[in-house]
Amino acid sequence: MHEHLIWLSVKRHLGNQRQGTAMVKSKGLVSGGGKKPFKQKGTGNARQGSTNAPHWSGGGVALGPKPRSYAQRTPKKMIKAALACALSDRAGLGKVLVVDSWGFDTPSTKGAVAALKAVGAEGKVLVVLRREDAAAAKSFRNLQDVHVIETGELNAYDVLCSDVVVFTQDTLPTGKTTAAPYGPGSAAPPADGSAPVGFEIKGNADSMLYHVPGSRYYKATKAEAWFATAEDAERAGFSAPPSTKDEEGDES
Repeated sequence: MHEHLIWLSVKRHLGNQRQGTAMVKSKGLVSGGGKKPFKQKGTGNARQGSTNAPHWSGGGVALGPKPRSYAQRTPKKMIKAALACALSDRAGLGKVLVVDSWGFDTPSTKGAVAALKAVGAEGKVLVVLRREDAAAAKSFRNLQDVHVIETGELNAYDVLCSDVVVFTQDTLPTGKTTAAPYGPGSAAPPADGSAPVGFEIKGNADSMLYHVPGSRYYKATKAEAWFATAEDAERAGFSAPPSTKDEEGDES
């Protein structure tokens, strides 16, 4: 296992989840303190200029946290390699299970418990599902020690935090690009970078934004997925960039 690669991936994952809104008031933000608390000389005390100073009760905080972004950008090859290392580690321990399908027509928590017991999944379980497996997701999400994740969200951190990882035949990573990576209406990018026939909308997996032909960033965007319609892109979890929404608002 490449421990440093795993560490970078986990650090990125946790950093991107932080809001970074922690903040305290510094000396300049505390109200009051515009007047000297007492005269400069003759009191026997150390000279003071303001009650807002950090050493005063109710004063500002020195070197306190400020709002900031903890997001980190990591090359995609490193993210994939870290995920491969994590899955390899779990597979080496016999903690990666594969089932044909879950077969849930309607949500059933009791059925989910029985299914996990049947495959021998114990402890903290990570269940990897497709976006279309809504009934299975609703069945597993009520279980305390089960974490449900979609194939596109699979990461090294969640794998390492789980005792057992359960895939279906449709969600098992094979290293091969599927024809429809984001479900019906989507297409994988061809090797030559051209648009597949019938798919003109570009999707970027990092920003989860889609760009229609003629939009501001369409030519500059490298397509990591292609969609037939904007509805297909939004159904897959992508959204239109703010610039496109502003242009539609101006036209209306």
